[in-house]
Formats: sequence, structure tokens, C-alpha cells
Amino acid sequence: MIITEIKPNPEFEKQVADNGGADVKMCFQCGTCTASCPSGRRTSYRVRKLMRQTQLGLKEQILSSEELWDCTTCYTCVERCPRAVPIVDIITALRNMAVAESHIYENHKKTATNLYKLGHTVTVQDKIEKLRVDLGLAKTPPTVLANKKAMEDLVKLMNATGFNKIVE
Repeated sequence: MIITEIKPNPEFEKQVADNGGADVKMCFQCGTCTASCPSGRRTSYRVRKLMRQTQLGLKEQILSSEELWDCTTCYTCVERCPRAVPIVDIITALRNMAVAESHIYENHKKTATNLYKLGHTVTVQDKIEKLRVDLGLAKTPPTVLANKKAMEDLVKLMNATGFNKIVE
């Protein structure tokens, strides 16, 4: 049997808070979040476990975890939390931290690449363009696809925030 040493990072909770995930320390592990989570019913996702790992400073276990990406951000956990812990904000902060350290799934990276290149997460298919024309709409939706300046502005924002590094 191989025993691996797990080293907690005492600064991790503060890093999460600094990234928009404050108040994780307010969680007292009642389990209401996990019991009410729709994703948890169908996956191994356990919100409570993630909150506890964050409190304990288990940075590497969290940021490299598949479970981190199972949250659908439905806010059921937040609505039912007796301590009003902003769980989804914490999950979002953890995800942002994971991506910043290159922990990102290939499918998420493809979605990010589409957003960076197209201004949308999915391409507009030919059959959708035809349907739009048949309905009397412009072939191209009135989004960044039809507005070169808006697309340029979006790319500027993504570059300024470092989003472009995700797709490199």
C-alpha cells in the first residue's frame, strides 16, 4: 500500500477569498448543500467535501479534482445553506484558480477557444442560418458575429484579463 503525504496550504483559504470566494470558513459541515445538490445525485460531486477541503487548505487536491467541474451553478446549495455561505462564488473562485494553474479539461478549453475566436461558445450552423433567413431574420445573429467592433472589444477584454492564455 502506498501512502501519500498530503500537505495543507494554510494560505489557501485566504487565496480563495482573494479570488472572490469569501466566507468558506462559515461552513460548519451540516451537509445541506450536498443533500440538495442535483449534480450530487448523479455524480460523485459532494459540495460539503469541497468546502471542507478548502477549509483544510488542500489546494492541489481541489484544483486538480474532476469534482470541481461537476457543479452546474444552480444555486440550490446557496438557497438552502443555513449559514448563507456563498458556495457558488467559492466554486467559481476555485475554478478560476484551477484554470490559472492550467487545470482545465480539454472540452472546456475548446469552449474557451470558440469564445475567443468566434465571440460565441458554439458556431452558428448552416441549418440555423437557413432557419433564421426562413423566419425573416438576418442570417447572422445581431451579436459579435455581426459587429466587428464588438468582437474587437471582446478580444481586448479577454486579452486584458488573461483569458487568451487559456486558449494558447
